[in-house]
Amino acid sequence: MPLESNARIAKELARHGYNAEREAITLLASAPDSATAVESVVDRAPDDALRITSDHVRAVTNDRSPSGAGPTEPDSAPTDESPPTRTGDESPSPPSKTRSPVEMEGSSSNLPSDPDRNADRNTATTPHHDPDLRDLEVGNDMTGRSTGTGEYGDFVKTFRDRYERLSKVLRGRVNHRPAEAIAEMPGGSDAAMIGLVNDVRSTKSGHWLVELEDTTGTFPALIMKDKGLADLVDEILMDECLAVEGTLADDSGILFADSLHFPDVPRTHRTGGADRHVQAALISDVHVGSDEFMADAWSSFTDWLHTPEAEPVEYLLLAGDMVEGVGVYPDQDEELEIVDIYDQYEAFAEHLKEVPADTEIVMIPGNHDAVRLAEPQPGFNDEIRSIMDVHDAQIVSNPATVTVEGVDVLMYHGVSLDEVIAELPEEKASYDEPHKAMYQLLKKRHVAPQFGGHTRVAPEERDYLVIEDVPDVFHTGHVHKLGWGKYHNVLAVNSGCWQAQTDFQKSVNIDPDSGYAPILDLDTLDMTVRKFA
Repeated sequence: MPLESNARIAKELARHGYNAEREAITLLASAPDSATAVESVVDRAPDDALRITSDHVRAVTNDRSPSGAGPTEPDSAPTDESPPTRTGDESPSPPSKTRSPVEMEGSSSNLPSDPDRNADRNTATTPHHDPDLRDLEVGNDMTGRSTGTGEYGDFVKTFRDRYERLSKVLRGRVNHRPAEAIAEMPGGSDAAMIGLVNDVRSTKSGHWLVELEDTTGTFPALIMKDKGLADLVDEILMDECLAVEGTLADDSGILFADSLHFPDVPRTHRTGGADRHVQAALISDVHVGSDEFMADAWSSFTDWLHTPEAEPVEYLLLAGDMVEGVGVYPDQDEELEIVDIYDQYEAFAEHLKEVPADTEIVMIPGNHDAVRLAEPQPGFNDEIRSIMDVHDAQIVSNPATVTVEGVDVLMYHGVSLDEVIAELPEEKASYDEPHKAMYQLLKKRHVAPQFGGHTRVAPEERDYLVIEDVPDVFHTGHVHKLGWGKYHNVLAVNSGCWQAQTDFQKSVNIDPDSGYAPILDLDTLDMTVRKFA
């Protein structure tokens, strides 16, 4: 039977234990008898080879044609499609190839691409996947650096580090005084305090009392309902860092608030960019091992990655939940196609072989993966790493910052989005618009600000969940919903999933956005969303 598509060729090579370069797949697809060519290449591949290269193919086929000649069309061509932008009407935006499908500061309007930059890009001659042009660095990776023992003192260190680093961001905006110093100031004085939110509650009169805590003690601030701050009060979460400015009561026992300040992302944030046209695919939540894993959609995606159209896609950033896991939710075993966790990772590794071998891959774990649930999550143990080493992927902690050719991408799986959506008003955070919940995390400069709720936090000497440096792109998953937008020039992307709706998701009213792949231009930060399901 002929192997008429790139994906089938990649799968056949994967069955024999190999992944392959993009050009090698193209050469095999253009061979007169691709099935025979694949068999010959596998038979003659060196014993120590892990991937099939174009040289291996040419040695068999004597094909000296230029790279990229004669590829076949995939069985199921993907479409450029703007997914639901979650503006409440649930109808997707129309397809567009001339506009960037990202929202500017939460608006639903699309931004036109820069014609001058696009013209330069289209006329430039870019070498074919020259590895010397690539630049990828990982920061904030705590894998192998965990110091916490779970004792009380470890939690104190974590929150002290959170306070110190986030208060530095706020000290340039307010004339901060420690809690103990404010308590000694005369009544009627102007004062400002920076602290972690220790308590927030409503009074009988409809005002709000917020208690802040710093390293010297606690102090209460009263926010009057007529001050026009109700919208900001709605966004306050426990344990986040906040600054309050106001005037002390006559007895100096309380601070009457005039203004509130979150650490926030500066509106003047300037983004980085690659100096050539190169792209990254942002995906998450593959869930191999589930009955509902969408293998056909995944194959359509990897098939497309082997086509000339996808040649600029040199990076794949995967934000967690590679597998379905075991025992994650009640009766999950009834929805598993693969019941052993190690077998799930073996199957995932086989699917990963379908991705072109010259693609740079970075992966972080999620809550379904075989790592601790408490965040930050280290990037797997040696046994699971050895299973997934088929692609030389960089496996790092959750969260981590990946700098890709000058673009800083904050990768976070996104468990805390559940908490943000549960705590804040629907217009500020919802599952239908997951990017708006991400805006809140950017505003708070912390990926999991609230402690003691749904999100488990591991105590460490350093709070790895602080967003100390502003990213250019914030990439999450977890909620299985597709959404994107720009907040103060930071592109926030939640990339959907590769799993159809499970019975459990039906029971909790989750309707997933499945089979989408956001493709990010690293030179312009324009984004195209492709649908493969």
